[in-house]
Amino acid sequence: MTEILRKIHSCILKVALFPSSFTTKTQRPAASEVLTCHLTQRALPPWTSFCVRYRDVINDQFGLSNFNWNVKGANYHILRTGAFPFIKYHCTKAPVQNLEFENKFFGALKVINLGIPCLAYGLGSWMVVRVTETVQTSSGPVTVYFAYKEVEGSRF
Repeated sequence: MTEILRKIHSCILKVALFPSSFTTKTQRPAASEVLTCHLTQRALPPWTSFCVRYRDVINDQFGLSNFNWNVKGANYHILRTGAFPFIKYHCTKAPVQNLEFENKFFGALKVINLGIPCLAYGLGSWMVVRVTETVQTSSGPVTVYFAYKEVEGSRF
């Protein structure tokens, strides 16, 4: 089922991002690499929340909404959603937990709601994006977006 949804999602994105989805010749990094590089570049912060544009990455974390992510021995709980034209990440440093139920629950909500709240969230994010940062990846720099400037080392 996830593979079918992934293919449908990919087709919709290609149409929505037309013509850039067909004309982009540059190598794009995986979204997971951008996530890891951002957390590393920020020196493993207690938390962070950012967006990355779909057209700038390969969406290799499709179907993951709430999961653990390990970066250099630090575990993060990741809340992730497609928020067109972005992928939105909220990352909190926390001990490893079984997040399988939460991941399935959030995934089911997205399917039941046909992704409409995710689209609204993305369009709303586009209106409030005020700060950018460049993340260095193996495929080159990628811009990530923030609603406001985060204070380095801030716990909240």
